[in-house]
Formats: sequence, C-alpha cells, structure tokens
Amino acid sequence: MFEGLSSKLTGIFDRLTGRGALNEADVTEAMREVRVALLEADVALPVIKDFVARVKEAAVGQDVMRSITPGQQVVKIVHDHLVDLLGRTAEPLNVGVTPPAVIMMLGLQGSGKTTSSAKLAKYLTEQERKKVLLASLDVQRPAAQEQLAVLGQQINVVSLQIIAGQTPVQIAGRALDTARKEGFDVLILDTAGRLSIDEELMAEAASVRDATGPHERLLVVDAMTGQDAVETARRFDAQIGITGIVMTRIDGDARGGAALSMRAVTGKPIKFLGVGEKTAALEVYHPDRLANRILGMGDVVSLVEKAAAAIDANEARDMAEKFMSGKAFDFDDLAKHLQQMQKLGGLSGMMGMLPGIGKLKDKLKDANVDDKLLKRQEAIIRSMTPAERKDVDLLGAARKRRIAKGSGVEVSEVNKLIKQFLEMQRVMKQVKKMGKGGLLGGLMPKLKGGEMPDLSHLMGGKEF
Repeated sequence: MFEGLSSKLTGIFDRLTGRGALNEADVTEAMREVRVALLEADVALPVIKDFVARVKEAAVGQDVMRSITPGQQVVKIVHDHLVDLLGRTAEPLNVGVTPPAVIMMLGLQGSGKTTSSAKLAKYLTEQERKKVLLASLDVQRPAAQEQLAVLGQQINVVSLQIIAGQTPVQIAGRALDTARKEGFDVLILDTAGRLSIDEELMAEAASVRDATGPHERLLVVDAMTGQDAVETARRFDAQIGITGIVMTRIDGDARGGAALSMRAVTGKPIKFLGVGEKTAALEVYHPDRLANRILGMGDVVSLVEKAAAAIDANEARDMAEKFMSGKAFDFDDLAKHLQQMQKLGGLSGMMGMLPGIGKLKDKLKDANVDDKLLKRQEAIIRSMTPAERKDVDLLGAARKRRIAKGSGVEVSEVNKLIKQFLEMQRVMKQVKKMGKGGLLGGLMPKLKGGEMPDLSHLMGGKEF
C-alpha cells in the first residue's frame, strides 16, 4: 500500500533533513519533487496544487527557516497537511441508534461490495459486539444471494432467508421487519451493482433508501481504479447521498491516489479500508496513521491493535508461563507463533507498519522475505511426527529428507527452520533467567544507576 509514493517521499525528506540549514529555494525544489511524486501516485491535480501551495506557504515561514532542525520541521508540516487532506479524524459508523441500525452498501459490480458486507458484519460482531443480520438485495447477479449466505455462515452471522421472485425493495422491507422482530442491532443491506452507473441502478438504490431510511449509506470502491473511484463516489453521492466510503484492494494499490483524493474531492469520509481477501482483512480508517505509513513512519498503534484482536490472551499467557517455568520450547510452540504472524497479515503486513521499513526495502527483497515462507515453515512442522516436534535431536538426515518430501520443500529449507528453532530455544533459555537473581536482577541495578548494561551475550556477541 502506497509503496511507490512512500519510497519517493521518504527519499525527498531524507535529503531535506540531511541539510543543516534551508532556504526558500530548497523548500521550492523539495515541493516540486513532492508534486511529481503525487502526480505519479495518480492524485487528482487540483488536490495536488492545493496541498503543495499550503505546505510551501507554511514551510517558508521564518520560524521554520531559523529553527535548529528546519528539515524536520518541514516534514512535520507535510505530515500535518497530509492528515488534513486524508480527513483529520476517524469517523465512526452511526450504529449507536435505536435498533436496528440500517447500513446500505452501494457500489459498482466487481468493487468487492458483497465481501465488504461480510467483513463489516464480522467487524461489528467481534469488535462492537453487535447482533448483525445480512441481507442480499442483488437479484441481478447469478448466485449473489447465495454468495452472501455462504460468507455469513463462514463468519457465524445470520443472513436473511432467500425467497425467489421478490424485488429488492420487497427483500429490504422483509429484512427490516425481521431485524426488528428478532432483536438485531444492525441490518446490512447488500445492494445490486452494475458494470457502470446507469439510471436503473440509481432508481433501484433510491427506492431501497426511501423504503428503509438507512443510518449509513456506504459506497464500496476499488482503490485500484484510481480517479475512476473518485468519480464514482461523486456521482453516487449526487444521486443517492452517501455517508461514507469503504475502499477495497488497498493492499494491491501501490500508488494510493484514490485514497489521497477521495476526501478532498467528495467531502465524504473514508470509514474502512479493505486490505486483503479474508473476512478479517478490514481496517478502520485512521487519517493520522495512514499519513504515518505514507511518510515511512510506520503504524505501530494499528499493529498492536491487530495483535490484541488476533492473538488469544489466554494462549499468550500460557506460553509466557511455560517459558518462565523452564519448560522446553518445541516445534508445536513455533507453529503457534507462525499462525499468529499470519493472522497479523504475514511478514509484509507486519513490516508495512514498522517505522523506517521502507528504507530497507531493497535489502528485504535480497533476503527473499515473503508471506509464503510462513506457510512453508508451518507445513514443515506439520510433516514431523509428534515425537520429532518435541525433540529436535531426533531429526537426522533420513528424517529431514522425509519431512522435506512431505512438505514439498528442499532439505536446505528444513535445515534453515531447524537452525532458526535452535536460535529461538537459546533465546528462551535467556528468558527463563529473567528472575530475581537472573538476568533481570543483574540489569536493574545498572539501569537504576544510569549505566547501560552489556547485552552483547544476548545477541551472539554482536555489537549494534
């Protein structure tokens, strides 16, 4: 997400902050480069002109030029104006109303509307503790209603019973009546889409809107369509009146022009980002966090929130108690760690939220870091016998060949995983010593006295 733009902006500001002093010409040159970077990212031209003008006006002020760190001051100005461009604050869904809160999902065919409906239902069920009813009003696309029903089953959310022959307005009325009678907190209406905006689509959507009085009218747009997504939002808002936007396929859009232009052009808030195909791959839109990612500052807050949602607290506590009690760390434990990392979006998903990771992009490519590695490593562990997972010493040459064949990898990859496992075991032995008389006990007096303790023995004797 935003890889190209983030890389270019990081390079521009690295050069700017590397200078001891700045003059207006330096700022003008930097803003020219920013303008080109935004154009290449497919940001709308009027948005770029306004953004660059505002940043330049603030950046050439005397307070900035005379400051001790003028380059960093300019970066902060860009960050603050980027947050303004993206919407300043996150705007929550309007579901705190007398139940049921009705959410109408709008959009063109292929934008990910049905999947987004299921993702939103999962989010409201698990994060907001709402009782949700899903209803498909799409009688145009073959098996569209069945698709939503299947997705509902996968996330344990009730979907409205399908009755053939009903019109979208009739289905919407029946769904609203069911939601009221059966005590649902939220009703999500997945409307039909078309390949393009036409009068029939708009008339149908308007009829459903008038019949149900939705509290939220969310437009689902594909971020990869760039400025076409912005134009779609403008037209839907003019004819139906939207309250918010869900941008899908953000993970596949390396440019990000649609997200940067959407709020400025339409005046409507982006409320959610679709960051993958799985039903859990939906993020609440936070303008400040997105600005941090674009400028290479990472998004540690979102990473922590993801971890809290994805990792079972009891399982994490049991693992910690196991380490502290001195019990051995085995391959079953490693498999659990790999599964947790996949829940957090894999290696690329996690690294995209870490500060400064953009500067290491070339090195990471050389290291062949990819999300498939986690699945291959898990497959290797699953190809071991229970005894082998408990005792690494059993893994001789013949067993390694069998495991490699069973998991579809080379023996060299099995050896790499074993080496990684042994290193983790060594670290866990250090963790066990963090008691009153162990490592922690030795560090605390030094830390209290303002002395930096020697930690090289924890890093294999390496200096950092």
